[in-house]
Amino acid sequence: MTHFIYILANKPRGAIYVGSARDLRQRIEQHISGAVPGHTKKYNVKTLVWFEAHDTLEMALVRERRIKRWRRSWKDELIAKVNPEWVDISNQIPF
Repeated sequence: MTHFIYILANKPRGAIYVGSARDLRQRIEQHISGAVPGHTKKYNVKTLVWFEAHDTLEMALVRERRIKRWRRSWKDELIAKVNPEWVDISNQIPF
């Protein structure tokens, strides 16, 4: 089963959130609807700007923890490599 690591943003180079999910589409919908309390709801962080898939939950969690500890500039570079305009890429989530 595929597991995803993702980054949401409220605007280019604005507030971001790093998370993980098994069902990325469902998780993004939860963020958009405001069903997820905390940082994403408080700062209106709803735009999917980056994600990657992993084969196992363990691999995904290790990667998520690593990215969360990165400097902000490294996270910005990670996003900019695949999404320089920081536009919503939720339409690229595989089925």
